[in-house]
Amino acid sequence: MTYSEFTRLLAGDQFRYGGASGFKDFLRQYYWEPGFRFSVWLRLTAFLWKHRLRWIGVYHLARWVHHRQALKYGFNIDYATKIGPGLYLGHHGGVVVNRRCVIGANCNLSHQVTIGIANRGERMGCPVVGDRVYIGPGAKIFGGITIGDDAAIGANAVVTRDVPANAVAAGIPARVISMAGSQGYVNSQAVDG
Repeated sequence: MTYSEFTRLLAGDQFRYGGASGFKDFLRQYYWEPGFRFSVWLRLTAFLWKHRLRWIGVYHLARWVHHRQALKYGFNIDYATKIGPGLYLGHHGGVVVNRRCVIGANCNLSHQVTIGIANRGERMGCPVVGDRVYIGPGAKIFGGITIGDDAAIGANAVVTRDVPANAVAAGIPARVISMAGSQGYVNSQAVDG
């Protein structure tokens, strides 16, 4: 990850929380938004992990702070997870994402969301979540499936099959209930997402 990629990802995350950019807004969002604070350390740790400063202690300090933030706020998201710009963690508590998952740009992860691996069966693997996806509180997504762009996953849904773009999936097991998508749920989108 280059420095420009790091700043692009961080700026996208910042914009999702306040709809603005700049240093003053950064400090405000860092102070008031636990999700953004976690994102800052997530992105910084990922950047330092790929950088040559990894071996002189700076990376280890960032990794320790990232781990402390994860314990404090309940976000179990590894810094090696591929996540596009504009990650929005609205409420802290119980978010678990497998490090092999891929999450697109401008996605909302609500509290108690789990995005995990399936170790057997025809859908073995980890999910790929598209851009501008809203995942409601308590939703569980498992297996080598794809969640299409602009999709919405309802609260407490258990998703084990592909969800097409612009679909709304709900229920246990989840099924498509409409094609209204995530419009209205994913606001203040990062420009390049």
